[in-house]
Amino acid sequence: MSTVVVAKKAGKICIAADSLTSFGDLKLSSEYDAAHDKIFCHDENYLGIVGSAAHQLVMESLLSSKKVVEKKIDIDFSSRISIFETFRRLHPVLKEKYFLNAKDEDDDPYESTQIDALIANPFGIFGVHSLREVTEYKKFWAIGSGAEYALGAMFAVFDKAESAEEIARAGVAAGAEFNNASALPLSSYTLEIQTL
Repeated sequence: MSTVVVAKKAGKICIAADSLTSFGDLKLSSEYDAAHDKIFCHDENYLGIVGSAAHQLVMESLLSSKKVVEKKIDIDFSSRISIFETFRRLHPVLKEKYFLNAKDEDDDPYESTQIDALIANPFGIFGVHSLREVTEYKKFWAIGSGAEYALGAMFAVFDKAESAEEIARAGVAAGAEFNNASALPLSSYTLEIQTL
């Protein structure tokens, strides 16, 4: 898994992630992985995805493909409801064109996208979860196997920290320190919050 975090403070937003990919007991560190950055950019949006290593490649392909244009799928990550609608419209494409296995648990109320992601953009910080639940966060959040450590670290430094980047770095560092599926170096991206 991974440690992916977002933080918002002092008019800025930061998204950050560790760089380790693992396949069971096999580790692929940034020293060997030419594509170790777990955050990718689509227009003004930064996305960090955890779970299967295939998810990021699939989403990068999908968001940059003609399939989205041909089906006239509007990609809008500017609010909680627009993110939900975007993922709802993308779900059939993920199943038909990318062979998403939407089966999760028999008692789940909806088909799963199998994707957990954090999104940072000028409009805020958001989480998307496997049943397409979308949450907008006020301060910070973390996902992945190192999330519990990251959340504790970000909580501990939030009031003292001067910047969103400082908070995010503390989160990823804690995940990498205490979770065996996360490792440094980290990547981070900082952007300004759009004011209305």
